[in-house]
Amino acid sequence: MLIGIVFDIASRYSLLESITFMSIVKEIDQFLISCIEAGDFPGAVYLIAEGKNIIAFGACGNSVVIPEKIPTTLDTVFDLASVTKPLVTGMLLAQFLEEKLISLEQPISQLLLEFNTVDKQAITIAQVASHSAGFINWLPFYVLAKEPEQVLNIIAQEPLVYAPGKKVIYSDLSYIVLGLLLAKVAGKPLDELLRQRILEPLNLKNTCFNPPKAWKQKIAASEIGNQYEKNLAGEKAKGYSEWREDVIWGTVHDANAHFLGGMAGHAGLFSNAKEVFQLAQQFLPGSLLLKESSLALFEKNLTLGCEEGRSLCWLLAGSGVNAGNTLPSHCFGHVGFTGTSLWLDRVKSQVYILLANRTHPFYQDFNMNDRRRHFHKLAQQIF
Repeated sequence: MLIGIVFDIASRYSLLESITFMSIVKEIDQFLISCIEAGDFPGAVYLIAEGKNIIAFGACGNSVVIPEKIPTTLDTVFDLASVTKPLVTGMLLAQFLEEKLISLEQPISQLLLEFNTVDKQAITIAQVASHSAGFINWLPFYVLAKEPEQVLNIIAQEPLVYAPGKKVIYSDLSYIVLGLLLAKVAGKPLDELLRQRILEPLNLKNTCFNPPKAWKQKIAASEIGNQYEKNLAGEKAKGYSEWREDVIWGTVHDANAHFLGGMAGHAGLFSNAKEVFQLAQQFLPGSLLLKESSLALFEKNLTLGCEEGRSLCWLLAGSGVNAGNTLPSHCFGHVGFTGTSLWLDRVKSQVYILLANRTHPFYQDFNMNDRRRHFHKLAQQIF
C-alpha cells in the first residue's frame, strides 16, 4: 500500500520541472517499497519540506504485521528512539542555556554531586551533550539497578573509557545523565518539561512520552520481545527474568527507557511525521521556541579534532555519516535505532524525515544507514 501527497507543485515548478519532480517522488516511493519487499522494514513514512512548506509526503507498507496487519498512514505514530535526544533533550538544553540556568562549559558535577569524583568532576555539559565525556556507550541499567533512582549513581561510578574531550563515543549514558540534570535544575520531571515547554506552545497532539492506550492502533509496532537487547546484554543479564516477551507496541522499545518509566533523555518520544516536522522547524530560522541567536549552537562543532563532528545534541554532516556525503557540511541530523531519521539544512530551511519500524516484528541485521543515505540522495534531487 502506498499513500503519497505532493504539495504546491504548480507554484514551485514549470511543467517540465513538475514532471521531473514527480519522477523523483515516484523513485523515492519505489525505493522504500523495494526495502519493504526485501524485508528491511514493514512500513515507512517520509516527509520532505522547505521552510514551512511540505514538498513531498508519503507512507507505504504496514505499521503492524503481528498480531494483525495495519497499513501505515501519513498519521502513523512512531517510537522515535534516539531522535528523542535532540528533539527533547537538545531543545530543553538550548532553552535552559538561553535562560542562563546552565552553561555549556559548566561541569556537571556542580549540578549532579554524584559526579564530584577525581575522574569526572571536570566533565562539562558540552562534553556530555556532544558524546565526548568519556562514558561507555551503553549499559543494561534494568539489570544493574533495582530502582530507576539508582541509575545516576551507577553511571557516576562506572570508569571512564577515554579522557573527556579526546574522542567521540556515542553513548546513551550521556543523554540519560542530561535528562536527569534537566529535571533536577527545573525541579520537574522530563515529561512535564516536554509538555510545558514544547508540546503546549506548539499545540502538538500526537507527540508524547508514554502514549495513552487509546493510541495503540495508530502506533507502529516494534520488536517481539527484547531479543536484540538480550543479545546485547549477554552475560550481564544472565538470570534476568523481566524481559518483555510480547510485541512491543505502544510502549517504548528501548529497555533502559522502559525501566526509567518510559521517559528519558536518550529515548522514549513518540510522534508522527507531521509533528516531527513541526519540532524540526524549531531548530531552524523562524523558531517559536528559541531565539535566532541560539540556532547556531546546532551547527557549532563541539568536538573539533575528534573522529566525527558533534554539535549540541546533533551529528554534523560529512562523508560517511548516516545522511550520506551529499548533504552540505552545515547540515545536522540524528537517527533512532527503531528506524527513524531526521536531517536539517538550516541555511536552506530544508527538512528530511524518514520514519520506519525496522525492529518489527524482529530486529533486522542490515545496514539501515545505507537505506538512509540513498533516501537522502534521492530526496535532495527534489530541490
